[in-house]
Amino acid sequence: MQVEEAIYSRRSIRRYSPRDVPDELVLKLIDAARQAPSSKNSQPWEFIIVRDQEVKEKLAQLAPYGRFITQAPVVVAVVTDPEKSRFHMVDGALAVHNLTLAAWALGLGTCWIGTMDREKAKEILEIPEGKHLLTVLPIGYPAERPQLRPRRPLEQITYLEKYGRKLPEHHG
Repeated sequence: MQVEEAIYSRRSIRRYSPRDVPDELVLKLIDAARQAPSSKNSQPWEFIIVRDQEVKEKLAQLAPYGRFITQAPVVVAVVTDPEKSRFHMVDGALAVHNLTLAAWALGLGTCWIGTMDREKAKEILEIPEGKHLLTVLPIGYPAERPQLRPRRPLEQITYLEKYGRKLPEHHG
């Protein structure tokens, strides 16, 4: 799958088949994540691969909208280091985006878990003080194919030179 196709077709997946995701594939996703740009090439990210069902269940209990974490064969926790970059959260988000696109291109699905008790999750994952748990990403083969959702039209979100100045209409 080409990058453009992955960008336009990727969807958040919340239902996974029980089929295992091989370690080589998980490492390929993390390798894609680490290729992301970062402020001053700080690369402030680290990754924890979680396969233990009990740990996944504990993490799911901390995420009000992430109960489906337990269905995924593997979860990757993304940790960033504020001491390596003032922009560690943005840098980490870029790495996550690379990972999610690579997953989709390889036939895997994932979903950014945005809301969870990060402090308790850090305890479960034994993440040291001073590090930031950005997100956990359940990863697996999709057991659903969500519909493409509409996006706002370009002419509603794109301006020329200054905010609010509409693009000229192009005829042709």
